[in-house]
Amino acid sequence: MIAIVDLGIGNLANVRKALGGVITSDPYEIEKAEKLVLPGVGNFGAVMERLEPLRGVILDAINDGKPFLGICLGLQLLFEGSEESPGKPGLGVFRGDVVRFQGVRTPHIGWNQLWKKKDCPLFEGIRNGAYFYFVHSYYARPSEEEIIAGVTDYGSKGKEIVFTSAVCRDNVYAVQFHPEKSGRNGLAVMRNFRGL
Repeated sequence: MIAIVDLGIGNLANVRKALGGVITSDPYEIEKAEKLVLPGVGNFGAVMERLEPLRGVILDAINDGKPFLGICLGLQLLFEGSEESPGKPGLGVFRGDVVRFQGVRTPHIGWNQLWKKKDCPLFEGIRNGAYFYFVHSYYARPSEEEIIAGVTDYGSKGKEIVFTSAVCRDNVYAVQFHPEKSGRNGLAVMRNFRGL
């Protein structure tokens, strides 16, 4: 069973449609799930507050080796903190922080390419440079280069920023784009996660 963590925000129905599983905020259901998905939209600090009662059960699942997928804000929450909410700690699964785009139009909305940096089971059968759908104003800056599975370049106003758009280490996977809105490529990512 796949538990899709319900933080009361975002369109979880699309995630469930693409992935199957159960939308839940029940710690017991999350604990007995075989895999976990943390989708997210909204403010880093506000969502971390909602997540706080589930922090322990989510970190236990990760430490127990259960496959975990973070989507959009769900990727950012895996880091230590965000400029969006100073003083509000993230889950701290990965070292690094989350920063706002500077000098380019925000939010970054629309289709953009993912360039693979290392092999990651999520992207099995997906070509390098494949397009995915993004909506975000902040991006993660990992301290550990080796967790970066993919990057994306976002250009506007004559400036280009290359940011981390996918991370992957052991049983933890996360993507900045929305696979549930990314057509065939997104469905392939979901299928690969389901098959882990």
